[in-house]
Amino acid sequence: MVDPVVVGVDGSPTSLAAAETAAREAQLRGAGLRLVHAFGRPRPHLPPRLPPWNRAATGLREMADGTLAEAERRAHEVAPQLAVEREVVVGEPLTVLEIESRTASLTVIGSRGLGAFTGLLLGSTAVQLSAHGRSPVLVVRGTPDPAGPVLLAADGSPASRGAVEFAFAEASLRGADLIAVHVWNTHTERVYDGPADPPFVTYDENHLHDEEEGALAEALTAPAQRHADVVVHRRLLRGRVRATLIGESAGVALVVVGARGRGGFTGLLLGSVSQAVLHHAHCPVAVVRTEHP
Repeated sequence: MVDPVVVGVDGSPTSLAAAETAAREAQLRGAGLRLVHAFGRPRPHLPPRLPPWNRAATGLREMADGTLAEAERRAHEVAPQLAVEREVVVGEPLTVLEIESRTASLTVIGSRGLGAFTGLLLGSTAVQLSAHGRSPVLVVRGTPDPAGPVLLAADGSPASRGAVEFAFAEASLRGADLIAVHVWNTHTERVYDGPADPPFVTYDENHLHDEEEGALAEALTAPAQRHADVVVHRRLLRGRVRATLIGESAGVALVVVGARGRGGFTGLLLGSVSQAVLHHAHCPVAVVRTEHP
């Protein structure tokens, strides 16, 4: 039995778009769709026998049910025969969705919810869930080309193996080509995933090019054998990692990145490259964590 696709719904336009995207993903996987609406922050110190919200909030459950009904309607427009389950949970949205992600094949969320500040490119729940989600997290943003290829940010690191496997599987499900992009440069940004640009250090360019080309080939060989139906286009590009990946995201259906890349600080759950792509990509972004024993 395939685990369901979970989508966080709060009634915002991006969350309803996420419900549509999640319905497509569930249909591709032969999975059910689970619509989850989380609201409120349960108070840790309540007087005895008082409810966890005040009287002015007693209609929240009815509002949530209406929000989920609209999301289900949008999902069934995309996939009429899809099995859809609804869940209303009292709790902080990030905590609820992180728990839901533990039993999901994919967790989908809109880029900005109702609580996001005007002008923000990406809501905090989307960023934090991408870092903490136990399943791959798909953040719906931008304007994808539904018939376009899947773009994989491949850096050859152990932390990106999950992203490579997910990208191949996703391309296979969609019947799409896979573009595997590996960005390199002659300074330490190629092995750096910290919060700021590193100092400039030069290398032997020919040797470095061959080294990076080998890393890309090694990362793709085994997954390509397992997904022989996927047409793979390798792109070894020289430039700034963040800017290059964001530019390459135009005109594709989906970008897949690992949570952390080469050189990421130990303990850092979401690298700066992943964050930059989440904030600025021209299409939806899937962030995949690779669990290590």
